[in-house]
Amino acid sequence: MLTKVGNNVCGRFLLKNVNSLVPCNTFIKLKHTKDDVNAHRAKVMGRGLPEKKPLPGVKSIILVASGKGGVGKTTTAVNLACAMKVIEPDKEIGLLDADVFGPSVPLMMNISGEPMLNDDHLIEPLLNYGHVHGLLVSGENAVVWRGLMVMQALERLTRHVAWAPLDCLVVDTPPGTGDTHLSLAQSLPIDGALVVTTPQSAALQVTKRGVNMFDKLKVPIIGMVENMSHATCIECGARNHMFGNETRKSAEQMGLDIIESFEADQNMSDCINSGKPAIYALPDSIHAEKYRKLANKVFKYIETKGKERAEASKQ
Repeated sequence: MLTKVGNNVCGRFLLKNVNSLVPCNTFIKLKHTKDDVNAHRAKVMGRGLPEKKPLPGVKSIILVASGKGGVGKTTTAVNLACAMKVIEPDKEIGLLDADVFGPSVPLMMNISGEPMLNDDHLIEPLLNYGHVHGLLVSGENAVVWRGLMVMQALERLTRHVAWAPLDCLVVDTPPGTGDTHLSLAQSLPIDGALVVTTPQSAALQVTKRGVNMFDKLKVPIIGMVENMSHATCIECGARNHMFGNETRKSAEQMGLDIIESFEADQNMSDCINSGKPAIYALPDSIHAEKYRKLANKVFKYIETKGKERAEASKQ
Protein backbone atom coordinates (compact mmCIF):
# COMPACT_ATOMS: atom_id res chain seq x y z
CA MET A 1 0.00 0.00 0.00
CA LEU A 2 1.03 3.64 -0.34
CA THR A 3 0.82 6.27 2.36
CA LYS A 4 1.60 9.95 2.04
CA VAL A 5 3.82 11.61 4.61
CA GLY A 6 4.11 15.35 4.13
CA ASN A 7 5.39 15.90 0.57
CA ASN A 8 6.91 12.46 0.39
CA VAL A 9 5.37 9.15 -0.55
CA CYS A 10 6.17 6.07 1.45
CA GLY A 11 5.58 2.65 -0.03
CA ARG A 12 5.11 -0.44 2.15
CA PHE A 13 5.81 -3.53 0.09
CA LEU A 14 3.89 -6.77 0.62
CA LEU A 15 5.81 -10.01 0.22
CA LYS A 16 3.64 -12.77 -1.19
CA ASN A 17 3.72 -16.01 0.81
CA VAL A 18 2.05 -19.26 -0.11
CA ASN A 19 -0.44 -18.90 2.74
CA SER A 20 -0.64 -15.16 3.33
CA LEU A 21 0.62 -11.70 2.49
CA VAL A 22 3.30 -10.70 4.95
CA PRO A 23 3.93 -6.97 5.43
CA CYS A 24 7.50 -5.92 4.90
CA ASN A 25 9.10 -3.38 7.20
CA THR A 26 10.97 -1.71 4.35
CA PHE A 27 9.89 1.85 3.49
CA ILE A 28 11.01 3.90 0.48
CA LYS A 29 10.76 7.67 0.36
CA LEU A 30 10.31 9.20 -3.07
CA LYS A 31 11.34 12.84 -3.30
CA HIS A 32 9.62 13.49 -6.61
CA THR A 33 6.60 15.56 -7.54
CA LYS A 34 3.66 14.20 -9.47
CA ASP A 35 4.94 15.96 -12.60
CA ASP A 36 8.28 14.18 -12.22
CA VAL A 37 6.53 10.84 -11.98
CA ASN A 38 4.38 11.53 -15.05
CA ALA A 39 7.40 12.64 -17.06
CA HIS A 40 9.32 9.53 -16.06
CA ARG A 41 6.36 7.32 -16.91
CA ALA A 42 6.06 8.88 -20.36
CA LYS A 43 9.78 8.33 -20.92
CA VAL A 44 9.52 4.68 -19.98
CA MET A 45 6.46 4.16 -22.19
CA GLY A 46 8.34 5.68 -25.09
CA ARG A 47 11.24 3.26 -24.85
CA GLY A 48 11.43 0.62 -27.50
CA LEU A 49 9.05 2.34 -29.92
CA PRO A 50 10.42 2.53 -33.46
CA GLU A 51 11.40 5.90 -34.82
CA LYS A 52 8.71 7.25 -37.10
CA LYS A 53 10.33 8.13 -40.40
CA PRO A 54 9.14 8.17 -44.01
CA LEU A 55 9.88 5.53 -46.61
CA PRO A 56 12.48 6.89 -49.05
CA GLY A 57 10.82 7.88 -52.29
CA VAL A 58 7.25 7.29 -51.05
CA LYS A 59 5.24 10.50 -50.92
CA SER A 60 2.04 9.27 -49.28
CA ILE A 61 0.81 6.20 -47.37
CA ILE A 62 -2.86 5.22 -47.12
CA LEU A 63 -4.11 2.34 -44.95
CA VAL A 64 -7.16 0.24 -45.81
CA ALA A 65 -8.52 -1.40 -42.67
CA SER A 66 -11.52 -3.19 -41.22
CA GLY A 67 -12.50 -4.37 -37.79
CA LYS A 68 -13.97 -7.62 -39.10
CA GLY A 69 -12.77 -10.03 -41.75
CA GLY A 70 -14.84 -10.90 -44.79
CA VAL A 71 -16.15 -7.40 -45.44
CA GLY A 72 -14.29 -6.79 -48.71
CA LYS A 73 -11.31 -4.89 -47.32
CA THR A 74 -8.74 -6.38 -49.67
CA THR A 75 -11.10 -6.01 -52.63
CA THR A 76 -11.33 -2.32 -51.74
CA ALA A 77 -7.55 -1.94 -51.39
CA VAL A 78 -6.81 -3.69 -54.70
CA ASN A 79 -9.43 -1.82 -56.73
CA LEU A 80 -8.55 1.50 -55.09
CA ALA A 81 -4.89 1.13 -56.07
CA CYS A 82 -5.86 0.10 -59.60
CA ALA A 83 -8.36 2.94 -59.95
CA MET A 84 -5.76 5.48 -58.77
CA LYS A 85 -3.44 4.28 -61.54
CA VAL A 86 -6.24 4.34 -64.13
CA ILE A 87 -7.37 7.91 -63.47
CA GLU A 88 -3.82 9.22 -62.98
CA PRO A 89 -1.61 7.15 -65.33
CA ASP A 90 1.43 9.35 -64.69
CA LYS A 91 1.26 8.65 -60.95
CA GLU A 92 3.24 5.78 -59.46
CA ILE A 93 0.96 3.74 -57.18
CA GLY A 94 2.09 0.91 -54.93
CA LEU A 95 0.16 -1.83 -53.18
CA LEU A 96 1.50 -3.46 -50.02
CA ASP A 97 -0.04 -6.64 -48.66
CA ALA A 98 0.53 -6.21 -44.92
CA ASP A 99 -1.93 -8.96 -44.00
CA VAL A 100 0.78 -11.51 -43.23
CA PHE A 101 -1.74 -13.89 -41.63
CA GLY A 102 -3.99 -14.29 -44.66
CA PRO A 103 -2.60 -12.68 -47.81
CA SER A 104 -5.35 -12.32 -50.43
CA VAL A 105 -3.70 -9.75 -52.67
CA PRO A 106 -1.70 -12.37 -54.65
CA LEU A 107 -4.97 -14.04 -55.69
CA MET A 108 -6.74 -10.81 -56.60
CA MET A 109 -3.74 -9.40 -58.46
CA ASN A 110 -2.82 -12.72 -60.13
CA ILE A 111 0.66 -12.61 -58.62
CA SER A 112 2.81 -15.62 -57.77
CA GLY A 113 6.43 -16.37 -57.13
CA GLU A 114 8.98 -15.05 -54.68
CA PRO A 115 10.46 -11.53 -54.85
CA MET A 116 14.15 -11.16 -55.70
CA LEU A 117 16.88 -8.99 -54.20
CA ASN A 118 18.52 -6.19 -56.18
CA ASP A 119 22.14 -5.02 -55.99
CA ASP A 120 21.31 -2.92 -52.93
CA HIS A 121 19.97 -6.01 -51.14
CA LEU A 122 16.44 -4.64 -51.32
CA ILE A 123 13.40 -6.75 -52.26
CA GLU A 124 12.18 -6.03 -55.78
CA PRO A 125 8.39 -5.97 -55.51
CA LEU A 126 6.35 -8.20 -57.79
CA LEU A 127 4.56 -6.29 -60.50
CA ASN A 128 1.16 -6.61 -62.17
CA TYR A 129 -1.40 -4.13 -63.52
CA GLY A 130 1.15 -1.37 -63.03
CA HIS A 131 1.44 -1.89 -59.27
CA VAL A 132 4.31 -2.94 -57.05
CA HIS A 133 3.52 -5.44 -54.37
CA GLY A 134 5.56 -6.64 -51.41
CA LEU A 135 5.04 -10.29 -50.61
CA LEU A 136 6.92 -12.11 -47.86
CA VAL A 137 4.68 -15.12 -47.35
CA SER A 138 3.23 -17.16 -50.20
CA GLY A 139 -0.54 -17.36 -50.42
CA GLU A 140 -0.54 -21.12 -49.80
CA ASN A 141 1.24 -21.02 -46.46
CA ALA A 142 -0.53 -20.59 -43.14
CA VAL A 143 1.24 -18.32 -40.68
CA VAL A 144 1.36 -18.62 -36.91
CA TRP A 145 3.40 -15.69 -35.67
CA ARG A 146 3.84 -13.81 -32.45
CA GLY A 147 3.88 -10.04 -32.26
CA LEU A 148 7.65 -9.66 -32.54
CA MET A 149 7.72 -11.78 -35.70
CA VAL A 150 4.95 -9.65 -37.21
CA MET A 151 6.94 -6.49 -36.50
CA GLN A 152 10.05 -8.01 -38.09
CA ALA A 153 8.05 -9.02 -41.16
CA LEU A 154 6.61 -5.52 -41.49
CA GLU A 155 10.09 -4.07 -41.17
CA ARG A 156 11.15 -6.13 -44.17
CA LEU A 157 8.04 -5.32 -46.17
CA THR A 158 8.50 -1.60 -45.64
CA ARG A 159 12.14 -0.68 -45.05
CA HIS A 160 13.76 -3.47 -47.09
CA VAL A 161 11.75 -3.08 -50.31
CA ALA A 162 12.70 -1.01 -53.35
CA TRP A 163 9.49 1.03 -53.33
CA ALA A 164 10.74 4.27 -54.84
CA PRO A 165 9.51 6.19 -56.61
CA LEU A 166 5.89 6.14 -55.45
CA ASP A 167 3.31 8.88 -55.26
CA CYS A 168 1.12 6.74 -53.02
CA LEU A 169 1.44 3.40 -51.27
CA VAL A 170 -1.89 1.69 -50.52
CA VAL A 171 -1.52 -0.73 -47.59
CA ASP A 172 -3.93 -3.62 -47.12
CA THR A 173 -3.91 -4.34 -43.37
CA PRO A 174 -5.25 -7.38 -41.48
CA PRO A 175 -8.72 -7.33 -39.92
CA GLY A 176 -8.96 -6.25 -36.30
CA THR A 177 -6.78 -4.03 -34.14
CA GLY A 178 -3.48 -5.79 -33.64
CA ASP A 179 0.29 -5.57 -33.83
CA THR A 180 0.32 -4.78 -37.55
CA HIS A 181 -1.66 -1.56 -37.16
CA LEU A 182 0.36 -0.51 -34.12
CA SER A 183 3.67 -1.15 -35.86
CA LEU A 184 2.68 0.71 -39.01
CA ALA A 185 1.28 3.71 -37.14
CA GLN A 186 4.28 3.91 -34.82
CA SER A 187 6.95 3.60 -37.52
CA LEU A 188 5.49 5.28 -40.61
CA PRO A 189 3.92 8.70 -41.30
CA ILE A 190 0.43 7.54 -42.26
CA ASP A 191 -1.54 10.14 -44.21
CA GLY A 192 -4.91 8.56 -43.56
CA ALA A 193 -6.97 5.39 -43.30
CA LEU A 194 -10.08 4.06 -44.99
CA VAL A 195 -12.30 1.87 -42.81
CA VAL A 196 -14.28 -0.80 -44.63
CA THR A 197 -17.43 -2.39 -43.27
CA THR A 198 -20.66 -4.15 -44.16
CA PRO A 199 -24.09 -3.32 -42.70
CA GLN A 200 -24.19 -6.21 -40.19
CA SER A 201 -24.29 -5.18 -36.53
CA ALA A 202 -21.24 -7.36 -35.78
CA ALA A 203 -19.19 -5.64 -38.48
CA LEU A 204 -20.26 -2.16 -37.40
CA GLN A 205 -19.50 -2.86 -33.74
CA VAL A 206 -15.92 -3.94 -34.44
CA THR A 207 -15.54 -1.07 -36.89
CA LYS A 208 -16.03 1.25 -33.90
CA ARG A 209 -13.08 -0.43 -32.19
CA GLY A 210 -10.94 0.20 -35.24
CA VAL A 211 -11.98 3.84 -35.34
CA ASN A 212 -11.09 4.21 -31.65
CA MET A 213 -7.73 2.58 -32.30
CA PHE A 214 -6.86 4.99 -35.10
CA ASP A 215 -7.98 7.89 -32.93
CA LYS A 216 -5.57 6.81 -30.17
CA LEU A 217 -2.78 6.30 -32.72
CA LYS A 218 -3.51 9.75 -34.18
CA VAL A 219 -4.12 8.34 -37.65
CA PRO A 220 -6.72 10.48 -39.47
CA ILE A 221 -9.63 8.59 -41.03
CA ILE A 222 -10.49 9.56 -44.59
CA GLY A 223 -13.92 8.00 -44.39
CA MET A 224 -15.94 4.79 -44.40
CA VAL A 225 -16.45 2.42 -47.34
CA GLU A 226 -19.59 0.28 -47.19
CA ASN A 227 -19.58 -3.04 -49.01
CA MET A 228 -22.56 -5.32 -49.71
CA SER A 229 -24.98 -2.54 -48.79
CA HIS A 230 -27.78 -4.29 -50.64
CA ALA A 231 -28.59 -6.63 -53.50
CA THR A 232 -30.71 -5.69 -56.50
CA CYS A 233 -33.26 -8.14 -57.85
CA ILE A 234 -32.51 -8.91 -61.51
CA GLU A 235 -36.23 -9.47 -62.17
CA CYS A 236 -37.89 -6.37 -60.70
CA GLY A 237 -35.00 -4.14 -59.69
CA ALA A 238 -36.04 -4.01 -56.03
CA ARG A 239 -33.36 -3.48 -53.42
CA ASN A 240 -32.88 -6.09 -50.72
CA HIS A 241 -30.95 -4.94 -47.64
CA MET A 242 -30.10 -8.49 -46.63
CA PHE A 243 -27.58 -7.37 -43.97
CA GLY A 244 -29.63 -4.54 -42.51
CA ASN A 245 -29.43 -0.81 -43.06
CA GLU A 246 -27.64 0.64 -40.03
CA THR A 247 -24.38 1.78 -41.64
CA ARG A 248 -25.31 5.44 -42.04
CA LYS A 249 -26.53 5.71 -38.46
CA SER A 250 -23.34 4.10 -37.14
CA ALA A 251 -21.16 6.30 -39.33
CA GLU A 252 -22.84 9.41 -37.95
CA GLN A 253 -22.29 8.17 -34.39
CA MET A 254 -18.59 7.72 -35.18
CA GLY A 255 -18.39 11.11 -36.88
CA LEU A 256 -17.49 9.59 -40.26
CA ASP A 257 -18.72 10.07 -43.81
CA ILE A 258 -19.61 7.10 -46.01
CA ILE A 259 -17.52 8.17 -48.96
CA GLU A 260 -18.59 5.24 -51.15
CA SER A 261 -21.11 2.40 -50.95
CA PHE A 262 -21.06 -0.79 -53.03
CA GLU A 263 -23.87 -3.26 -53.54
CA ALA A 264 -23.37 -7.04 -53.59
CA ASP A 265 -22.63 -8.33 -57.08
CA GLN A 266 -21.77 -11.81 -58.36
CA ASN A 267 -19.46 -10.27 -60.95
CA MET A 268 -17.17 -9.03 -58.16
CA SER A 269 -16.65 -12.61 -56.96
CA ASP A 270 -15.79 -13.64 -60.52
CA CYS A 271 -13.18 -10.85 -60.70
CA ILE A 272 -11.59 -11.97 -57.43
CA ASN A 273 -11.39 -15.61 -58.52
CA SER A 274 -9.96 -14.72 -61.93
CA GLY A 275 -7.26 -12.46 -60.52
CA LYS A 276 -8.38 -9.45 -62.56
CA PRO A 277 -9.63 -6.45 -60.56
CA ALA A 278 -13.06 -5.09 -61.46
CA ILE A 279 -11.55 -1.77 -62.50
CA TYR A 280 -9.95 -3.64 -65.44
CA ALA A 281 -12.29 -6.60 -65.93
CA LEU A 282 -15.49 -4.53 -65.80
CA PRO A 283 -14.42 -0.94 -66.65
CA ASP A 284 -17.97 0.13 -67.60
CA SER A 285 -19.66 -1.34 -64.52
CA ILE A 286 -21.18 0.63 -61.66
CA HIS A 287 -18.55 -0.82 -59.32
CA ALA A 288 -15.68 0.35 -61.53
CA GLU A 289 -17.19 3.84 -61.73
CA LYS A 290 -17.51 3.97 -57.95
CA TYR A 291 -13.91 2.83 -57.47
CA ARG A 292 -12.78 5.64 -59.77
CA LYS A 293 -14.80 8.10 -57.67
CA LEU A 294 -13.23 6.67 -54.51
CA ALA A 295 -9.76 7.06 -56.03
CA ASN A 296 -10.52 10.69 -56.89
CA LYS A 297 -11.58 11.38 -53.32
CA VAL A 298 -8.39 9.81 -51.97
CA PHE A 299 -6.27 11.88 -54.37
CA LYS A 300 -8.05 15.05 -53.25
CA TYR A 301 -7.51 14.08 -49.62
CA ILE A 302 -3.78 13.54 -50.22
CA GLU A 303 -3.55 16.88 -52.01
CA THR A 304 -5.23 18.64 -49.10
CA LYS A 305 -2.89 16.96 -46.60
CA GLY A 306 0.08 18.06 -48.67
CA LYS A 307 -1.08 21.69 -48.64
CA GLU A 308 -1.62 21.54 -44.88
CA ARG A 309 1.93 20.24 -44.34
CA ALA A 310 3.33 22.95 -46.61
CA GLU A 311 1.49 25.64 -44.67
CA ALA A 312 2.60 24.19 -41.35
CA SER A 313 6.25 24.17 -42.47
CA LYS A 314 6.08 27.90 -43.24
CA GLN A 315 5.00 28.76 -39.70
